Amino acid sequence: MARIIAVCGKICCGKTFYANSIKERENAVILSCDELTKALFDNDLGEKHDEMAQRIRSYFMNKSVELVRAGCNVILDWGFWSANDRKTTTVFFRSRNIPCEWHYVDTDELTWQMNISERNRRVMSGMGGSDYFLDDGLMEKLLSKWEEPTEDEIDVRYILRRQG
Repeated sequence: MARIIAVCGKICCGKTFYANSIKERENAVILSCDELTKALFDNDLGEKHDEMAQRIRSYFMNKSVELVRAGCNVILDWGFWSANDRKTTTVFFRSRNIPCEWHYVDTDELTWQMNISERNRRVMSGMGGSDYFLDDGLMEKLLSKWEEPTEDEIDVRYILRRQG
């Protein structure tokens, strides 16, 4: 039976890299809020960002039910930063008899800081794709929403470390 793979991790930890690395192996479709926000709004939502992100997540949750019932594995790539987000998502799929695996992308501090620097360089050069620039104020806001998952919340822990 097809399933949901929900990828959680803090901003810029490598969730999209991880999702792309397992996509073919899992014969899955990735649903990414960042990708859709970039395609539709060029990441220029301002005060409407949080509202639109919630609407996109809601749409993707319902669409993922259709995809799984059609036999397609679905990777949800949008962070699931709070314990409540993870719990609500688990209940949503469980109530529909759809298996949901939690994959946590973790990283060490040095790798994380390098990811942030590289992301910002790509954005500034116009090669950022669906990414947006992370300044100190935005980082503070986003990190205030992050709650690291407990071991009993996750099924797979992927640790991203740079070599060298």
